[in-house]
Amino acid sequence: MSTKGVGRMAPVVGSDDGTQYHKDFTLSITKALGDQLAAALDGLDRAPLTEPNIARLKEKPGVYQLYLNGEFVYVGKADKSLPARLRNHLGKISGRRNISPGEMAFSCLYVAEDFSALAPEQLLITHHKGMGDIPWNNNGFGNKDPGRQRDSTVLKRNHFDVVFPIDLDRPVEGVSPGETTLDELLETIKAGLPYNFRYGKSADFKARSVHVPSAAMTADEVFQLVSAEIPAKWQVAALMGYVIMYDDSPTDYKSAWRYYRTGQRINVVPEAEPAGAIEVDPPTAGG
Repeated sequence: MSTKGVGRMAPVVGSDDGTQYHKDFTLSITKALGDQLAAALDGLDRAPLTEPNIARLKEKPGVYQLYLNGEFVYVGKADKSLPARLRNHLGKISGRRNISPGEMAFSCLYVAEDFSALAPEQLLITHHKGMGDIPWNNNGFGNKDPGRQRDSTVLKRNHFDVVFPIDLDRPVEGVSPGETTLDELLETIKAGLPYNFRYGKSADFKARSVHVPSAAMTADEVFQLVSAEIPAKWQVAALMGYVIMYDDSPTDYKSAWRYYRTGQRINVVPEAEPAGAIEVDPPTAGG
């Protein structure tokens, strides 16, 4: 008996009755799009993450990849403006310890607005995770301000904010020497830092006069100044990824590493959980 063609007699994958003349067919359009996006990005040069390079970009939506010392670490999207989204990342990285913008590079693709409905960022994430990991896509890098309800959260050791905590030795932009109100100073601090400063409001802040001794003040110096001017029941707490100020002194926050109370700086050791999966904020219109 001839064995010619025996291999073709095996049931076709997808048929449910063992016959050869019908089967299910699955066309993975999303996988094909993800593969094409990844190939197009891989074919681009990488530019240092600097303002001049960002300024050359078009004000268009798109997808991008970030590299740390040559290592691919993050893929993201911008629904409206690639330059705006990359400037956000540049500012965030510039205000962190253990990392500098000079270590970062990027590449990007402009995509049509109607293409954003296909979630190109997720297509790229799926593509790359199938071949390994994208470290910053699951370590909290892209997260926004988590809000008051998460201020007491214990972060994992692989969280972006733990690996690259905020830099309190960074000068605060926009500070002017002389007399001002506490309310105006708080607004200046918030606008002049590359990380978030969230604080409670009080009508007393508008009436409280503050003397700012110098324009060249670091965040650490400014927060000491502020803590000396706010009521004793208030405190400034530097968490790993942002700074908060509320009337809850002496409440302790699990991820805090420095407090400012009545003009004094208090260093503490923050808690941290073992490395593991990190909850990631859902994508927003910005990226």
